[in-house]
Amino acid sequence: MDSDDYYMESGEEDLYSDGADDYNDGADHDDDKDDTGFLGDDDDDSSMISSPRSHMNYVVLKEEDIRRQQESDIAQVSMILSLSKVEASVLLLHYRWNVGKVNDEWFADERRVRTSAGLEGGSVIVPYSEGGKVACGICFDYFCPIDIVPIMCGHAFCSTCWTSYISIAINDGPGCLMQKCPEPSCPVAVGRDMVEKLASFEAKDKYDRYFLRSYVEENKKTKWCPAPGCEHAIEFSATGTGSSYDVSCLCSHSFCWNCTEDAHRPVDCDRVSQWIRKNSVEAENTKWILDNSKPCPKCKRPIEKNRGCMHMSCTPPCRHQFCWLCLGAWSEHGEGTGGPYTCNQYSKAKGQGLHDEAEMKREMAKHSLEKYTHYYERWAGNQMSRQKAIGDLEKFLSVDVMKLSDKQCIPETEFWFITDAWLQIIECRRVLKWTYAYGYYLLESEQEKRQFFEYMQGEAESGLERLHKCVELESEVFQYPEDTPKQDFKGFRTKLTTLTSVTKTHFETLVKALENDLSDVGFASGVEVTTLAL
Repeated sequence: MDSDDYYMESGEEDLYSDGADDYNDGADHDDDKDDTGFLGDDDDDSSMISSPRSHMNYVVLKEEDIRRQQESDIAQVSMILSLSKVEASVLLLHYRWNVGKVNDEWFADERRVRTSAGLEGGSVIVPYSEGGKVACGICFDYFCPIDIVPIMCGHAFCSTCWTSYISIAINDGPGCLMQKCPEPSCPVAVGRDMVEKLASFEAKDKYDRYFLRSYVEENKKTKWCPAPGCEHAIEFSATGTGSSYDVSCLCSHSFCWNCTEDAHRPVDCDRVSQWIRKNSVEAENTKWILDNSKPCPKCKRPIEKNRGCMHMSCTPPCRHQFCWLCLGAWSEHGEGTGGPYTCNQYSKAKGQGLHDEAEMKREMAKHSLEKYTHYYERWAGNQMSRQKAIGDLEKFLSVDVMKLSDKQCIPETEFWFITDAWLQIIECRRVLKWTYAYGYYLLESEQEKRQFFEYMQGEAESGLERLHKCVELESEVFQYPEDTPKQDFKGFRTKLTTLTSVTKTHFETLVKALENDLSDVGFASGVEVTTLAL
């Protein structure tokens, strides 16, 4: 299928190849915006991080595009083969909407194609009674000829039986598209004209949906968007290389075109499939991970996570600051100390002494569960933070931006850099989530690879935490600017823009490394690290 109008094409090398304009309500940005790489028309975040080798050209087809292409193919076959559109539809359904194959097969052996597709039946004599009435082949009652509905094979059935036969077939599912004559031994197809003539409005609508969906599902280059209720299809105009097939529908749902799971770049489909199966098997053992609270490591009171960043502070009088992921003191890996952000690393506990076989099995099982729990908690935690960030962005665009504009006496269009920061956070949380699935399957024997991976992941995660904390906490201050001079807001803008750019760089490097399966591990010592004194 090709569509010339009404579709979106993706595959640019920008950080956001499609994504900011809907969020920004059509605002024009100044030259500073180009530096952060936010360009596009859509409100999705699937293409925010890209590499030069991932030219993912695809189009999003609306329902009217699909129908237009479908009717065009029917008209083409009808004209070339001198058939009615109903007969052309039967042929295309039989040959799975492959126009070229229909033409080749038809001109090679027309009679064989007619017979196999159900366009030709045997000679049948309609059974008239002495009174000129016709017997229905289903209910065996006699009807006036005007109440009998024949098809091309000559078998005759009353309109009531036809309606019931067609409705039952449609309610049974998409197989109704290949329905044959009610006579058991007759191979003649029931065409769309019969459905239009005899089916109820509801049955016609259902048949029409099956007919339309078959056109997409039989095309190897096209798939429906898996989002519930979405009627858009994604067509690849050029198959990309590498592990990423992430696409974005006009409904804002991002998914992998290859496996239809949620967008998972830079992790390949096989690893994602393994991880999802693993989660399904381990679900009963890890329910606690999904709890909404954790005990404060110091006072043991339950703490609810109501923000997206991982820096937690217990309520007075405790005020203990800790990391939500590892429950370690924030001072040990916070930005204030300048120390490394190490809670992304997993270390296998070393067994001491001799173990009998049963004890070794218990230790192995314990290690396996602890390892899985470590990675799953961080995978799920970033997913929760991503959902929270999406909600925060929606709140910012609907409520907070107006407050900021009013308090700062600045047009709403000038706050694009905050929108861009949220978009960057949403996409980076998605990427970071899948890096933990990647890390789980890294072989423990490949220590050099693991260390390189954890180093790069840690750098990216540290930058993301700084960005998330900045946009989440510091932007609130400027909604109440009685004590905040305008130069402070300009400083905040510079800081946030810089953090957004640096976070983008970290994640681009991480994505490139994982898509290359850490093949550059030998050059790890030469990796240039960007640091900020913010």
